[in-house]
Amino acid sequence: MRKHVLFLLFFLMTAGFAKAQQLPQFSHYGFNGQFISPGYSGISGQTEVNVLYRYQWLGYGGSFDAGGSPKTALFTLSAPISALRSGVGLVVMKDEIGAVDIFNAQLSYAFHLKLAGGTLGIGAQAGITNMSKGGYRPNDLGDTKVPFNSSDRKYDVGAGLWYQHTNWYVGAGLTNLLGSVYEFENAQGDQNMSTVTGEKHLMVTGGYTLELSSSIAVTPTAILKQDLSAGLSSVEAGGRVTFNSKFWAGAGYRFGEAATGLLGVYLLKNNALSFGYAFDFTVVDAAAKSPTSHEVMLGYRLPKSQNTAKPPIKTPRYNF
Repeated sequence: MRKHVLFLLFFLMTAGFAKAQQLPQFSHYGFNGQFISPGYSGISGQTEVNVLYRYQWLGYGGSFDAGGSPKTALFTLSAPISALRSGVGLVVMKDEIGAVDIFNAQLSYAFHLKLAGGTLGIGAQAGITNMSKGGYRPNDLGDTKVPFNSSDRKYDVGAGLWYQHTNWYVGAGLTNLLGSVYEFENAQGDQNMSTVTGEKHLMVTGGYTLELSSSIAVTPTAILKQDLSAGLSSVEAGGRVTFNSKFWAGAGYRFGEAATGLLGVYLLKNNALSFGYAFDFTVVDAAAKSPTSHEVMLGYRLPKSQNTAKPPIKTPRYNF
């Protein structure tokens, strides 16, 4: 199994790709399995809360408006249901890209199976997405194909798997399986003049933690995001080093776009609280974008529930 995860990481780092931005991208993908796959729900055996904010291409703007810098806020929750050998998850996201504003909420459930010394999560999710379009500057005034201050709301579903071992993991998730079509009005109030289809996407990720010493651990990671309809994909690979189980630093490369850096720290008892910062530097098509992107992450893990029931004590005379 160890060879399998190493092969997956190699495949993700060398797969053919083209640039894509259909899905939000996060440099902290190695800390946020719930966003990638509903199979992650409850897989760690602890309730996990994660909050993340990303400002991509800081300062990118046009002459007449605020420009197209993507801004994404993300909240995820993963909680185990031990009695049912399963878990639930929640993803809430707000994504702004130029004149497009997207709000998405997903609820997921995963059933857990013990397999080959690890745990396999088989998950499904259902969600609602509200997409708003406005603020366009059409080349031709009165163009009926340009949406104007219009929004649409649709439901969709997804599925995924997540396998968690002691020191490695692999996961995959599929989104927008229904391919919902969002319809918008133009400035004249005409409906269905502009449409957007929720494209099916596949995300595959993997990571492996290698203990180099009692105080240093190295974790290589990789992720592939594939638009199954358009055939476009995005591949990112890198790794981080954790010192004394408290501090981490890492680097990575998003092929065809940017180099990334990570810094973070664990706080509180049992490293319950985590804080991370990521910095992206654009290295491809830098003239068409702003050079830097920034991302902050805050996570919290509740302690595992413990069985507080007292075991029976038997003596020759009494049975308590």
